[in-house]
Amino acid sequence: MTTIPSSPSAATTREMRHDFGKGLRAAMPRERLAELPHTAGRDPLAVLAGTDRSRLPDLVPERYRRMSASPLSFFRGAAAVMAEDLRGAPGGGLAVQACGDCHIGNFGVGQSPEGQPLFEINDFDETLPDVDFTVDVKRLCASVALAVLEGAEPDMEEARHAAHSAAHAYRGRMSELALMSPLEVWNLRTDATDLVAHTDDPSLRKSVETFVAKGMEGPENSGNFQRLSADSKDKPPAQWRIADKPPNIFHWSEGDQGRETLRATEAFAGYLTTLPPERRRLVERYGLSDVAFKVVGVGSVGTFCALGLFTTPDGASLFLQIKEALPSVLTRVTGRDNFAGHQGERVVQGQRLMQSASDVFLGWTTEAATGRQFYVRHLKNKRLGEIAPLIQDHALGEYAKLCGATLARSHARSGDAAALAGYMGDSGVFDDALAEFAMSYAARTRADHAALLARHPELKSA
Repeated sequence: MTTIPSSPSAATTREMRHDFGKGLRAAMPRERLAELPHTAGRDPLAVLAGTDRSRLPDLVPERYRRMSASPLSFFRGAAAVMAEDLRGAPGGGLAVQACGDCHIGNFGVGQSPEGQPLFEINDFDETLPDVDFTVDVKRLCASVALAVLEGAEPDMEEARHAAHSAAHAYRGRMSELALMSPLEVWNLRTDATDLVAHTDDPSLRKSVETFVAKGMEGPENSGNFQRLSADSKDKPPAQWRIADKPPNIFHWSEGDQGRETLRATEAFAGYLTTLPPERRRLVERYGLSDVAFKVVGVGSVGTFCALGLFTTPDGASLFLQIKEALPSVLTRVTGRDNFAGHQGERVVQGQRLMQSASDVFLGWTTEAATGRQFYVRHLKNKRLGEIAPLIQDHALGEYAKLCGATLARSHARSGDAAALAGYMGDSGVFDDALAEFAMSYAARTRADHAALLARHPELKSA
């Protein structure tokens, strides 16, 4: 990505940093952010095939089956392709901690340590520090355009308008954040009730309120988390097992020849050493009872992921997810790895920096025998996880604005809001450029999806 590798000094005033950002427009006019370079010999399917080598071979076909469902599904699984496309694209020249896979499906409602339902970015597998801020904004706007075009009667103007709205919300929120103190920005949170405020549909508002209420019923509520097997209730907690839900959740068996497994006791023991003492003490009150494999998402299919069921002798349960962490696809954009260290720690640090209130169970670990690196987190709350897709399906335009504003807040925690606001300005030039880029990239993604189906015709009927 074309950037101007310089930054304002934190010792300067807000006005000086704003002027610094404004000055960057001379070297990189905002209009140029609309450009989508075409690389000779570009082969998106070859890029995808290259990433298959780090995935579990028997799950690679499932990855492509999920990506074949629609252009938006392809986009969700092709973060590496977009990163490759952005390698030579113009950028604004201001760095932030980037999400890396910032599409509308990776926003949602989670629970703060205090029990507050919060709207946040919720996927950080590809996060990386010191990345141009436009990388995330471009991916978000392109996903918004593709989501609109998923409809039965695709409307190009509506898609452009929705992408424009996301960029406008990002820019507008950043201008507000630029006037706040660092501590005020750091403490900002987006309560899930804001989702209700963004819709005039009484039925939708009622549904969101219901999901919030059910999602907040507590960590022991089986409707919020993975269920236990039917026979677990007749056994002591130490013998409880996770209910299989094939093909997404299943146990390894002795007949699974060649299937990679997890040395769970070793991996979770290593995880404990990465927790602060008070959180380690909390987790140590539970014992590991069971582990099951989990097939997750679209882009993550094939990466190693498992669920750990932890219990107390009194029957309290805790579900932790352990997921393999591979190098970020954003190294394709930057041309280097901006994080020297454990890949699981990279994910954890990025999540803590970008979220206003992160999971208290976040940690990382290494499986010594294989060298695989993982991060660990609390299993997502099912009820709360259903809220964002509901809003997206019924009020996509307003949802896109909320995502844009939320991304701005996340970027302002690591980047300089005054400089970012100075570069983007008060006019709609930035919004127009991002909307133009989004439409160009949506068209490219639709062509890439068609190429996938042409190369693998068996997927058309999958």
